[in-house]
This record gives sequence, structure tokens and C-alpha cells, in this order.
Amino acid sequence: AEREEFLPHKADGLKESQFTDFEGKTSFGMSVFNLSNAIMGSGILGLAFAMSNTGIVLFVILLIFIAVLSAYSIHLLLKSAGVVGIRAYEQLGNRAFGAPGKMLAAVIITVHNIGAMSSYLFIVKSELPLVILAFLGQTTNTGEWFLNGNYLIIIVSIGIILPLALMKQLGYLGYTSGFSLSCMVFFLISVIYKKFNIPCPLEDFHNSSQTHTVDPDEFCEAKMFTIKSETAYTIPILAFAFVCHPEVLPIYTELRNANRGRMQKVANISILAMFVMYLLTAIFGYLTFYGAVESELLHTYIRVNPLDVLILCVRLAVLAAVTLTVPVVLFPIRRAVQQILFPDKPFHWARHILIACSLIFLVNLLVIFVPSIRDIFGIIGATSAPSLIFILPGIFYIRIVPEETEPLLSRNKIQAACFAGLGFIFMIMSLSFIIIDWVTGESRSGGGH
Repeated sequence: AEREEFLPHKADGLKESQFTDFEGKTSFGMSVFNLSNAIMGSGILGLAFAMSNTGIVLFVILLIFIAVLSAYSIHLLLKSAGVVGIRAYEQLGNRAFGAPGKMLAAVIITVHNIGAMSSYLFIVKSELPLVILAFLGQTTNTGEWFLNGNYLIIIVSIGIILPLALMKQLGYLGYTSGFSLSCMVFFLISVIYKKFNIPCPLEDFHNSSQTHTVDPDEFCEAKMFTIKSETAYTIPILAFAFVCHPEVLPIYTELRNANRGRMQKVANISILAMFVMYLLTAIFGYLTFYGAVESELLHTYIRVNPLDVLILCVRLAVLAAVTLTVPVVLFPIRRAVQQILFPDKPFHWARHILIACSLIFLVNLLVIFVPSIRDIFGIIGATSAPSLIFILPGIFYIRIVPEETEPLLSRNKIQAACFAGLGFIFMIMSLSFIIIDWVTGESRSGGGH
């Protein structure tokens, strides 16, 4: 039964048995849903704020630039995988640099995705009690157990995340990924609707400590191009908005009738879909609040009306989307752990379940007991995200593609080297911004997830 097709299709008998240990059964559409869900992080809530710091034109230019770079990064990964017939990030590291390369790739994927899982559960921990409170029509937490964020993330982890994480293959999460994306589409539609229902300036405009020195007429005017101190902070935010690279190769492995061109189409469609969602969310969120937009878009709507039913539903939808993304993010970590600890072992349900339970238990402990974990993973995100997007795909490509095919000074390899160099620049920028934030006591920088 485990080997049956995920969705009925016309079998053509093609199979690259030397490429993977099982035949991919996930449809093209489900693969797009899973990869899009992996891209779609909580960073979408900060894009309107990012636009307020760059202006509309500069934001669009940067978003196009980053989307193209992300597609190019996936192209490098897929080409490296095609050359050696391996569709595992850790095994590419092993082929490029031996055991240290394999360990490095596995550690970066594990740490980055644990950070992403923790950030998603932090959102559940902080937002879900407030949403329940608002649905009850209350404004103050009265201390009931169902308003305790720690209890709620345990319930969500056991009741929703764990059953999905126990799926044998990532492809089975296509349906939940589709629902998660539907929740974010609802969020986008609500943002567009609210643009035409919230007047500018806001009613508490003159009471706002951030904006009381600004002329209201000028304040409610869209800026096309803005350069200020906060502008530099938006570059890492946008750069990390398309992080999905740990999930690319597992999704490629499970894709039906898999080849490099077909997987590149999955990636391109996913990136294009998220580009459109990011752009529309940023534009309409920004054009609703202009200079008053906060770093977390939903908080700005709550400032207008804390008990707005539509915004409550939107907050619930975002919570659902974030929760359903956690199992997708968990799969590459489990794969990395298996590649390091059990590289030659066949699939075994006990090991599969134990690793999933251990990871969810670890992340729950982190979220419950380590209040400053955001700062820790801020540093980790600033190093792991550029590594996964830029540095590792670039250097793997240079090492894996044979010099007989492409000499070291060929255009493709020079481009890959420049791409890896760009990753080091992003890493230094991001770390610099985090250190500046700590020194000044502000919190303006953040990752796309």
C-alpha cells in the first residue's frame, strides 16, 4: 500500500533507479504547493514595513532581483545534483568536500530549520492566546489554562504538527500545504479589502509617538523611492524571503517523472507565485497605513480596531498557515539527521517516528524555556540563510561540475563564485545589523522567515 500512486496518473514506465531509492509519486501541483509553502514564511507580515523604508520602486526592484537570484540558486543545486545523480543536500556536500562537507550541510540545514520551526511556534505561542481572547470578547488575560501560550503550543504540536510530521513522504503534505497557502491568500484578500476601508491618517494619528511630528498630508503620501538608515535593513529581510533550499532536493526526489527541467519549473512557479503574493501584500499594506505601518502588519490593523472580526479571522488564518508549515520544514531536518547518523540504513518506521518526536520535543522546549531564543536564532539565521541560498550552492557547483565539462574560469563557474561571494556580503551585512540593533537597543532587522 505504501508504494501505491499518490494520485492516479498515466504511467510511462520511466524511472531513474540509480538516482533515488524509490520512484517519485508526488504530482507537479502538489510539489508546487509544498515548495511554495516552504518559501512562505512569517516574513510576509513585515514586507509592508520594508516597503515603507525603501519606497515602492526600490522595493519592487529589490524583490525582482532577489527572486531571480533564488531561482538561479535552485538552478545551481539542481545542476549539481544532476551531475552526480544525488538528490540530497548533505550528499552534495559529501561529494564536494567529503565528510566535513556532508556534516557542514547537515548542521546548517538542521540549525536553520529548527530556527524556522521555533519562530513559527513563537508566533503560535504569542498570537493564539490573543486570538482566543478576542473571540471571547475580552481584552485582558484572566489566566485560564487555554490562554496560556505554553500549553497551547504543546496541544498544537501533539494534535496537528506531529501527525503530519509522521507522514512517510513529504509529498503527502501537498494538501495541507495547499490549505496553508489558501489561508495566506485569504490574508492577502483581506489586506486588499482593508485598503479601501481604513482612512488615512489613522484616528490615533496625533497620539502616535512615532508620527506626531509629521504633517498628515505628507504622511499619507506614497513614497516611490526612499533612502534612509532603515533601508539597509530591508535587504536581508527580502533576501531571506525566498529561503526554501533545504526543501528543494527532498521535493525533487519525490517528484513524479522527475528531471531537472521539471523541478526547475516547480521552483519557478513557486517563486513567481510567492513573488506576486509578497508584492501585493507589501503594496496594499503600505498604501493602507503609509508611514504608520508597523514592522508586523497585523499589529497595525489591531491598533485600528482590536476586535475587528475580519482581522481576527485573518490572524487565525495566519496561525493555521504557520502551523501547517512546520511539518514541511521538519522533513529536511529529519533527512539531515538520518544522513549523518544512519546514512546506509533503509527506511524504518520506528526511527522515522523517533526523530520526528525528538525534534518537536526539542523545539517545544526551546520555545517554552528560552525567552531570548529570537536573538540566538537571529545570529544563526544571519549565517545559515546566506549559506543555504548563496554560498553552498555556489561552491558545490564549482567543486562538483567536472572541469572537463566546465573549466574553472568558465562563465558559469565565475558566476557561481560571484554568487557565493554575494552570500558572504549578505552574511556580514546581516550580522552587522543585528550587532547594531543590540548596541542601540532597537529591533529593526529580521529574516524572511
